[in-house]
Amino acid sequence: MLQYLVILLDDTSVAYCHACNPLTERNLMPLDTLKKAILFGMKENLMIQYVYPDYDLPEQYEAVLESIDNVKIWGESSAATQHAALENMDVIIYNSVPDAIATKNAVLRLPIKEFIAKQYDIAALLPHVKRLNICLTDIENFNDGQIKDYSKALGTLNAVLLNLFKSGKQPQLNILTDRLQLTEMHNCGAGVSNITVAPNGKFYLCPAFYYDERTGVSNRMNHSKPSSERNVGNLDSGLDIPNQQLLKLDHAPLCRNCDAYHCNRCIWLNQKLTWDNNTPSHQQCMLAHIERNASRDLQQLLTAAEVSAGEEIKQIDYLDPFDVKKEW
Repeated sequence: MLQYLVILLDDTSVAYCHACNPLTERNLMPLDTLKKAILFGMKENLMIQYVYPDYDLPEQYEAVLESIDNVKIWGESSAATQHAALENMDVIIYNSVPDAIATKNAVLRLPIKEFIAKQYDIAALLPHVKRLNICLTDIENFNDGQIKDYSKALGTLNAVLLNLFKSGKQPQLNILTDRLQLTEMHNCGAGVSNITVAPNGKFYLCPAFYYDERTGVSNRMNHSKPSSERNVGNLDSGLDIPNQQLLKLDHAPLCRNCDAYHCNRCIWLNQKLTWDNNTPSHQQCMLAHIERNASRDLQQLLTAAEVSAGEEIKQIDYLDPFDVKKEW
């Protein structure tokens, strides 16, 4: 059931997840298209998420944008943030580790090596945020040789989180604290709980599929369309997601038996690395289970300190559920 509508206001809107945005030429969503997108969101009772480019939008857009409740996603360098108090921004995206974060909700988009190298700088940000999301931008390159260093970096963050929780502060860090509270899968939900509308007025499972279409990446999902066409409907004719059930958890044998509940289960990465929307790659599973185990470590530390830490996370002896000898 759809809950969120992501509206890319421009081709150059900030990338906020695993996929980088390769588009560099401005292509602002026409005002009429924006109005149609908002109307669609209203009719479907969806929460609107605007993804902003790094320039100020024309003045006439402001009233339209604010005609419905919304969440704003901005880039760090967005000129639009210069005329508003940063602490009031909903989410700010950083593509490097800043000295300080000017908002309570932020996303750090980092290559794995930079995350490991900057672990202490990231740890220093935790006392100053309400929620910090780590988004790794090169998951496809993760290898077994990085397991030890990645685990160590998570341990560094755990030590800071432990002290903060003991002091009464409870910042959220997606790769460590989310799993403490979850009792079922809580994944990205592209094409299931959220859908994206691009400046051309067409729907995409997520922004990454729009980027692929615009740059001519061949379509491995829906072969009934031209090779690079990735849309799943438009604002005039409505949504048309082929085989939508194949995006859902109950049609994902590997994932529905997994308890790395915080895993993004990114369908764009799934398709890119395994050629199947609903089957994650070895790299995704490895990272998610390293994080899951680090969450278990944090839970045990918190429990020993008599801090509530959610339902017990069981010990496991694998990092990729595909290796478990059972019927999927």
